[in-house]
Amino acid sequence: MEQTVLLKGGYVVLPEETFTASIRIKGEVIEAIGDLVPLVDEKVIDCEGCYFLPGGIETHTHLQLESMGTVTADDFATGTRAALAGGTTTVIDFATQFHGETMARGLERWHEKADGNCAIDYGFHMAMTEWNEHLKEEMGDVVRGGVTSFKMYMAYRNNMMVQEDEIYEALEESHRLGATIGFHCENGLLIDVLVRRERELGHLSPFYHQLTRPAELEEEAIVRLEAVNHLVHANHHVVHLSTAKGLAAIKRARERGNKIIVETCPQYLLLDGSRYGTPSDDNFESAKFIMSPPLRERRDQEALWQGLAAGDIQFVGTDHCSFNFKGQKEMGKDDFTKIPNGAPGIELRLHLLYTFGVARGRMDINRFSTITSTNAAKYFGLFPRKGILMNGSDADIVVFDPNVEWTVTSDLLHENCDYTPYEGFDLKGKVRDVFLRGRHKVASGKIVIEDVDGQYLRRDLPAMDIR
Repeated sequence: MEQTVLLKGGYVVLPEETFTASIRIKGEVIEAIGDLVPLVDEKVIDCEGCYFLPGGIETHTHLQLESMGTVTADDFATGTRAALAGGTTTVIDFATQFHGETMARGLERWHEKADGNCAIDYGFHMAMTEWNEHLKEEMGDVVRGGVTSFKMYMAYRNNMMVQEDEIYEALEESHRLGATIGFHCENGLLIDVLVRRERELGHLSPFYHQLTRPAELEEEAIVRLEAVNHLVHANHHVVHLSTAKGLAAIKRARERGNKIIVETCPQYLLLDGSRYGTPSDDNFESAKFIMSPPLRERRDQEALWQGLAAGDIQFVGTDHCSFNFKGQKEMGKDDFTKIPNGAPGIELRLHLLYTFGVARGRMDINRFSTITSTNAAKYFGLFPRKGILMNGSDADIVVFDPNVEWTVTSDLLHENCDYTPYEGFDLKGKVRDVFLRGRHKVASGKIVIEDVDGQYLRRDLPAMDIR
């Protein structure tokens, strides 16, 4: 007879309620939730005072990505191990179709990177770096293969950027298929002009990164995207929203009838542009915070927090794109445009959002669980297998102790990066135990099963009934 595990006496967190109960795991799934009496020979784990959360679902990572002449510091082995330690049990990474190749080849290459190397379950979005008839013809095959979300960039001219006619045709086809496209919303043409002007003036320090990607260019790109989508009314989402102006543009578009799903990231909730120093600052440490979009102002942070709590923003990914400060960020020592864009964050997502969201009174524990797991599971075609604590769902369970207080230092983390942008942050609450499909992989805050037993997830079409 298959042995069961009883998680005894914690607070079960569902989207609309929290209650005290026990959870029985049998094999890979949740068998029962309630006032359960231990069975003969059943393993019992005391969880009194802790929350039971559905395993976190990370919507936005770039693991083992080739970019700007280097490769991200975290591959699928190190990145998913760090995610596991932080209470994330599913990651959806961006498989990328590079210029001139098929989506099939891009997807195949990402499978080669990930398969047999992941500590948690995983799926892929399909990032397109161009648009043409061949890619259009491929979209149906990609969707039928279980990749039901795509990405397009409105920045990075001559590399990834697409324009309105291409966006229109891509949305038309994804709408026909019932899939979704996520958009990186910045005006790439104007960014190029602003970058050129600063370089001509000899302004080459990291400080000038933020000046060449102002908030108005995110807002403008969203307005342009929504004008196009108003003609199509396709499923789509905005990735890594960073500004109050961008959120206001989204609200206006919704008032016109557009249905838009929105993701933001911890860095835009917790870090601001002061990290870039001043024009006269020659401290290259600010390169650690070079990412696109850049860090914004404190008023943007508060608008995004309010948007999360109110349901205007549906989920939080990290855009984990880690580059070491030594040897990688330093590639742009003499020119900010050569600094690899991105920062680590995959391990701390749940901890940061609990501390600065729930513990600070910005949202309740139910909303926290919804934006870190349930909404992502629904929108990216994994619900109810993932993203919810219910009978028959995968036993992806996080036991979260809200009473632990600790301070972030990079040496405590499992990310394969020589820094964390959250160094010195004081946090409240900590992931105590993590179960992946019933396997007790993290116990008392330590990874105890190192097996790379993550499974590839073929996903269904997106559900739009999320808030």
